[in-house]
Order: sequence, then structure tokens, then C-alpha cells
Amino acid sequence: MPDETPQPAPARRGHSGPPGAQFIDRVVLHVQAGNGGHGCASVHREKFKPLGGPDGGNGGRGGDVILEVDPNTASLLDYHHRPSRKATGGKQGQGSNKNGANGVDLVLPVPNGTVVKTRDGEVLADLVGAGTRFVIARGGHGGLGNAALANAKRKAPGFALLGEPGEELDVVLELKTVADVALVGFPSAGKSSLIAALSAAKPKIADYPFTTLTPNLGVVSAGEVVYTVADVPGLIEGASEGKGLGLQFLRHIERASTLVHVLDCATLEPGRDPLSDFEVIEAELTAYDTLGDEPLSGRPRLVVLNKVDVPDARDLAELVRPEFEQRGLKVFEVSAATHEGLRELSFAMAEMVAAHRAALPVEEPTRLVIRPAPVGGADFEVRALPDGEYLVTGEKPIRWLRQTDFSNDEAVGYLADRLARLGVEERLAEAGAEPGATVYIGSEDESIVFDWEPEVSAGPEQALGRRGTDLRLEGR
Repeated sequence: MPDETPQPAPARRGHSGPPGAQFIDRVVLHVQAGNGGHGCASVHREKFKPLGGPDGGNGGRGGDVILEVDPNTASLLDYHHRPSRKATGGKQGQGSNKNGANGVDLVLPVPNGTVVKTRDGEVLADLVGAGTRFVIARGGHGGLGNAALANAKRKAPGFALLGEPGEELDVVLELKTVADVALVGFPSAGKSSLIAALSAAKPKIADYPFTTLTPNLGVVSAGEVVYTVADVPGLIEGASEGKGLGLQFLRHIERASTLVHVLDCATLEPGRDPLSDFEVIEAELTAYDTLGDEPLSGRPRLVVLNKVDVPDARDLAELVRPEFEQRGLKVFEVSAATHEGLRELSFAMAEMVAAHRAALPVEEPTRLVIRPAPVGGADFEVRALPDGEYLVTGEKPIRWLRQTDFSNDEAVGYLADRLARLGVEERLAEAGAEPGATVYIGSEDESIVFDWEPEVSAGPEQALGRRGTDLRLEGR
């Protein structure tokens, strides 16, 4: 009989890390802040005091969604698997003047160097430095309870304001490695071996292309200068057009002040040599200038002729070295295997990093002047529409609409009084609105429709009906 013993599956070359492990450096994240809690409409009652006055508490504020740089977070993989995040909402107010609890802020850890953008590419924040925070979506305000709405004219309101919804949006998170020096070059040029020899980093090293699937960071000390070196995954011709892994990782070079070309002098691939490899990588870096946020073509460069421990490679390095020096480039012949030339290279990189840091403008202490925008922003705007209709827009009217319980006539009357105090009635008259005209309040996509009747007066001095009613709305 044939042997039916299960045989182990063949090993997969190039596999890195545990099964399913991925490096994700760009995600689209959907976030929603918590809604504000509704206010409470309550009247205090106790023995011998059936109407002790309004005592409804306010609703709690909704939780914010906050991005925070966490040194222990290396990629955006968690948000790739769970792209929607929501903070908790505020609780509703209660009687006896009990305010609702605030929602809990949702803090999302992101790697150092995360850039937050809109879907259109507008940069909202560049998060660098452990503990740096950015509020990406703000929670909604809680609604006022009837105790907070009481005044001399309206002593016992029979309504409360609704909580406002929290902000909801989609953002793009992009990770850009924070390093002083970026090692660039073809796959298997020896970048991983070089960073392992220069620092304490332990990247995966093998003798086949695209071993490095994630950028590696190493810390190098050269004299008094301490700097970071990034081992960027290998580039190939056409990387800026999406070929290979290049376009995925070119953004990781943007923050580096110095670029180091690592050229393989021992490659046996036909049609390749250090000069042609250099030209190909330079062309890809130049092409990326039109795609990235920061140009790469003007960065200082060094050339490393690697693997000179191989006799033929050393001969080739000595042959091409004058060509690079004629272009004004500093050239180093090194071997990551024997550590030959690494000390000179590390001090040369340190010198260029120190020069860049010294050229940075000195941050002078400044006095921060805070000029907060008015709550709610601009008041409102009235715009005439075709067929004698009108649109009232503005943050205040829209906020007030969201806070109004339209099932309660007293709440609707309170909204009318607020709009009147804001000047909407006068602005409609100035715009030529006739009695009975259709008025939309809100945005062009979402609004509430009213019939404008200027003969129905509005204002806090108006007579009120029973709790929860408004005499002006009876019979309508």
C-alpha cells in the first residue's frame, strides 16, 4: 500500500514573521465621536410640594476620538483589520438636578511619524514625538435640562434640549518613518546587514530579494552624535509607478535628512553594476518628488560600495569609485560582513546629520496668543432660492435644530424665540420673503422646512401655555 503519512508543506522562501503578520503603513479610518446626552425635563415633587420647580439635569458630553503617538506601536495593522472606531456617548440627565455622565474619550495609539490627512489629501496633523495628541473627532455637547432653561418668563419649562451628535468622518493615516539617515538601494544590496552591523537592530537577513518587508530602524552613536538610520525596503526600476515594494515605502524616506546609496558590488545579475543601480535609484527618487509631500532630489547623499570582502567586488569598487567622486559624492568601500570601513562611514553620516541639525532655525520662545472662535462660528446667512423659497444656513441655527425635540410644541416655540433673537425674522423680511413663504433651515443636503408667518410674533415675552405646549402653535 502507498505511504499515506502526511508530509510537511514545503517552506516558503521570503516569509517573514508569524503567519498573517503584515506591515501596514496606510489605512482609511472611519471615526465617530460620542453623541451628547439629552437633557431631562423634570419637576421636583415631594409631599405637600407637588410643583417644587424644574429639576431636570443636563446631558453628558460625548467622548472625543484622540490619536496619540505610542512608542510601542510599530504599524497601523490594527486599524487595517478594524477600520471603524467609535467613542461612547454621554448619558441623559435625570431629575433632582442630576447631570448625565460624560462619555469616555477613545484614545487610539499610532506609531511615531503618523500623518493624518483627509481623503482629498489635506494634511490635518503630523504626529511626531511620544505622547503627541490630536483630537480627530469631538464629542457632541450634552443638552440642557429644564432646570438650566428656566428664567423669569419661563419658570417651569416642560422640555429639555437634545444632545448634539458627535463628529463623524473618514481620515487617512500614513506612516512615515522618523529617521536621520535612509539607506536606499536595490533588493539584496546589503542594507539590512549594514544596519545590523552599525547598530543593535536585528533585521531579517537572507540571500533572496525582498527579504525586508518592513522598514527597520537602528540607533547609531558616532562620537557625541547619536542618530537613527532607516533600512528602507528595496527599490527597483519603476518603483515610483507602483512596481515592486518601492512606492509603498518611498514615503519613509521623506523625513531623512541624508540619503545613503547602498550599492552591491558583488551582484551576479546580468545588466547590473553599481553605476547603473545608482542611476536607476536616483531616477526613482526624482520621479517621487511629484508624488510625495517633500522633495528628495536636494538631500545630501553618500555612496556605499558594499561587499568588498569579495575579491571581485573589491576590484569593481575600485574601478567605479572615481566615477562617483567626479560627481562630487563621498564614497565608502565597506563590508558589513567584516565591518571594514564602517567606522569611517558612521562618522561621515554623523557629520552630515550634525550639519543638518545645526542648519535648522533656532526656536525662539514666543508668546502664544489664543483667539478662540465664537461658539458656533458665524451666526447665519439667508439665501433666496427659486420659486420664492429661502434657505437659512449657519452653525447656530443648525445646532439649535439638532437640539430641538419637534414632538414638543414648547420646544419648537423656544426654537422660534431663539431664531427671532438671532435676527432671522428681520433678515428674511429684508431678503423679500412674503408671508407663507417656504423657509429651509439647515444645509442644502439636510434641512427642516417651515412656513414663514411673520404675523405670529416670537420672543421671550410671549405668553406661554401649559407645560409642553405653546399657545402660538395651537390649531396648527
